[in-house]
Amino acid sequence: MQESLNPLQAPVMPGYRRKISEEIETPTPGFSARKKRTLVAIPCYNEEVAIGSLVLMARRYVDEVLVVDDGCTDETVNIAREAGAVVVSHGSQQGKGRAIKTSLEYAFQGRFDVLVFMDGDGQHNPEEIPFLLEPIIGDDADLVIGYRKLGQMPVYRRFGRAVLDVVTGVGSTITDSQCGFRVLNRRSIESMLKRLKKDDFSTESEMLQVAQETNLRVGERPIVCKYGDFDTSTKNPFAHGFEVLNSLFWLGIEKKPLFYFGAPGFASLFLGIFLWTRFLQIFNETGALSLEYGVIISVLFVIGAVTLLMGLMLDIVARVRA
Repeated sequence: MQESLNPLQAPVMPGYRRKISEEIETPTPGFSARKKRTLVAIPCYNEEVAIGSLVLMARRYVDEVLVVDDGCTDETVNIAREAGAVVVSHGSQQGKGRAIKTSLEYAFQGRFDVLVFMDGDGQHNPEEIPFLLEPIIGDDADLVIGYRKLGQMPVYRRFGRAVLDVVTGVGSTITDSQCGFRVLNRRSIESMLKRLKKDDFSTESEMLQVAQETNLRVGERPIVCKYGDFDTSTKNPFAHGFEVLNSLFWLGIEKKPLFYFGAPGFASLFLGIFLWTRFLQIFNETGALSLEYGVIISVLFVIGAVTLLMGLMLDIVARVRA
């Protein structure tokens, strides 16, 4: 069995270097001294490189740090515990969404007033926690999301973010839908805990959908996010993007079946009617029957009717479940 790593010996995140011994002995007072109890939650899968420094720095600004072990096979858990974090383990890899639900449950049961989510790969700077907390402490927002300036991001990540922002942000003005650095007040914690369903990386997008459905006040604050030589993300960004899109598609069908099935059904029927009038016009002018037109019209009518009926049935089921 490997010896537990001392957090004082853990690698320190580039750009966030501190005198760690000073952090342990003299944590910064401030937000933790306020009336609102604040928790930082860090979902983790094999983040031993950054987790020690991340926990030590985050402890300076909040009452407690929670690390959710989503099946880590490295020294993440040992380092996090020795750095002062509470660790909850899933026992196996269940997905970021499941880790976020675990964090919400912990915050709710622990009666925390504010929950801060951060990624465990060291890309977020804990020193920005007070900056994101301000709208929550001032009761100006229920959910605050950090947004990354596009210039900070590699080109391939900019493209993926742009696509997911469009898919996620229907009816929303949120700048960065995928940023994992976000803060929730008690109302948001309870709303997310009741409504979040997905266990994968689509959870950030689903949070925004829940915020829209429950009329939560959503705010944004600019943050600095580190990539380049310190990009320790354990998820391939392309796989991440496809996973989110796939989950959002099925989540949309589940929540709005009439839109996802009804709209194509109406479109198919409308096109069928248009071609039917053209079919009759050709017959009146030439007396000839177009077999091709007849087949296409029949297929469109069948597809439209079946799809529309399916949308209506699923919508009824969704309403009954709700």
